Amino acid sequence: MPCVRRLLGLLAALAACGAIALLGYCVYLDRKRRGDPAFKRRLRDKRRAEQPQGEGRPAQSWNPAKNEKLQELFLQEVQMGELWLSRGEHTMGVQHLSNALLVCGQPRELLKVFQNTLPPQVFEMLLHKIPLICQQFEADMNEQEYLEDDPD
Repeated sequence: MPCVRRLLGLLAALAACGAIALLGYCVYLDRKRRGDPAFKRRLRDKRRAEQPQGEGRPAQSWNPAKNEKLQELFLQEVQMGELWLSRGEHTMGVQHLSNALLVCGQPRELLKVFQNTLPPQVFEMLLHKIPLICQQFEADMNEQEYLEDDPD
């Protein structure tokens, strides 16, 4: 009988050591995976791919406070653009109008309004400015996502 107890005790000790070794290896692999520089990028890409796409934009919950601030910003940029255009400063006016386009919920409709109300040369300047503003916006958003994902 003592031999059987000793054997059972030895098996229990081996099983416990094996479980501890397996747990330690899992922790080691998880730390190594999370320490990989490309891990966050792959994770972010995976989450973007899993997001439901609605007309090319991710679904967002409606936030009245944010919506009001965007409306105020939009109106302020349009007013500043009109002010600079009335002073003859077309470059500054186009800059503010392009900012208004950026925060506008329906930029195509706004472009139609601008096409009907702005002088042709100013509208052309605005059309040339749009890709630059979009690139800057994307760069800012990527930087913001990087900062939000980086725990340091």
